[in-house]
Amino acid sequence: MLGYAALVVLLHMSDLPFWFTTALNTPSSPGSVNVNGARIVFETWGEVGKPGIVLIHGSNAHLEWWRFTAPFLADKFRVVALDLSGNGDSDWRPRYSGKIFAEEVWAVCQAAQLGERPYVVGHSFGGYVALETGHYYSADLGGILFMDFTTAPPETYLEWGLRAEREGVKPTRKLRVYAEKATAKGRFRLIPEQPAVHPGVLQHMAEYALKEVEGGWTWKFDPTLFDHLEMGVAQRDKFATLKCHTALILGEHSEDEGAFFAEHMSDITAGYLPTITIPDTYHHLMFDEPIAVAMSMKLLLLQWYKQDNQQTYDECLTSTLKQSS
Repeated sequence: MLGYAALVVLLHMSDLPFWFTTALNTPSSPGSVNVNGARIVFETWGEVGKPGIVLIHGSNAHLEWWRFTAPFLADKFRVVALDLSGNGDSDWRPRYSGKIFAEEVWAVCQAAQLGERPYVVGHSFGGYVALETGHYYSADLGGILFMDFTTAPPETYLEWGLRAEREGVKPTRKLRVYAEKATAKGRFRLIPEQPAVHPGVLQHMAEYALKEVEGGWTWKFDPTLFDHLEMGVAQRDKFATLKCHTALILGEHSEDEGAFFAEHMSDITAGYLPTITIPDTYHHLMFDEPIAVAMSMKLLLLQWYKQDNQQTYDECLTSTLKQSS
């Protein structure tokens, strides 16, 4: 991981926004847990005992996607971000499934001591994982926030997974190895690409995305993750059966196909699904406006927490009135 001091060498101090330096200087703690034979790596912020949030990254990404968001939640929440299996520093698997990913998320919630009824936030493919987590564990969750991920009507759904069956890709294919780390970092791209991401953010994400192997450097993600994973046409129906709070945050200019069905989700909830669009942001909106994203998340999740503890809230106010009379 590229530390703050190294980044300052690359970027003049005056070019670093306050959220960038604040985030990198906010302490976090590493951890790991074994789930179905795979070591799952995570990072935590905030104190044990506060309401818990688990943050789930998208495909071919890693937990550092949340580095510039999590610190701004940690004053009110116990926060954990994980590397899903097949990504980041977590182990790879022979095959992946929604159920396995859900088990990883739930195990990390327990290992990170998020407490009762944690909140789940999933970005992009992480939204699918959040949905699967809700499908298996929603009765134990406080709520799910889908970030630039939507569920499509079954009649228009297109399967992202099952690549071995649909495209005939070879399950033994390898990632490219670059002789020089600098060359590999220069090949780092966001998918879909988007303008105006701070270069320090891209440097940080590229640094964590690489690992040293024989002959040079390559990416940490498993290129076969989607070969046998079936994301499934039942996503809308799984959303409809969730037993916890739900909401949606979108990038205004997102070009990701997985985020095109917000109107459908609004229609099937009679417009009651809380939906926030962050102005002038793209698919990776936490890189465009990290403070706006973090504050939107914080207000929404704190409101859910208040609603679920309304009786205690009311009793505290009643007690205050009695003391002052």
